[in-house]
Amino acid sequence: MAQKIYFKIGDVAARFGVNPSLIRYWEKQFDFIRPKKSEKGTRLYTRKDMDHFEIIYHLIKEKGMTVKGVKEYLEKHKKQESVEKLEVINTLKRMRQLLLDVKEVLDNRAEV
Repeated sequence: MAQKIYFKIGDVAARFGVNPSLIRYWEKQFDFIRPKKSEKGTRLYTRKDMDHFEIIYHLIKEKGMTVKGVKEYLEKHKKQESVEKLEVINTLKRMRQLLLDVKEVLDNRAEV
């Protein structure tokens, strides 16, 4: 149940139900997403990158914005609370999942 520190491109693509090529495209379009690369060249995304993808995914796939529209939105709201609120929501979702995982482990131990 250990939390991952880095995610491979396949993990990111699976999380959002998209092709890895779309992840690479978004990476090129949004300069704030800069994955580390292993010696073999494998992209390694951080939790912060995942938060950024969550915001991009929400704005493009769920809100129907274009890439250009997302860039303009993020530039306009960069110093405002809206992006920070999305990051807080993502953090709370992760915390909720962690607590559910802990509860499951504890429930399984109680059954034994």
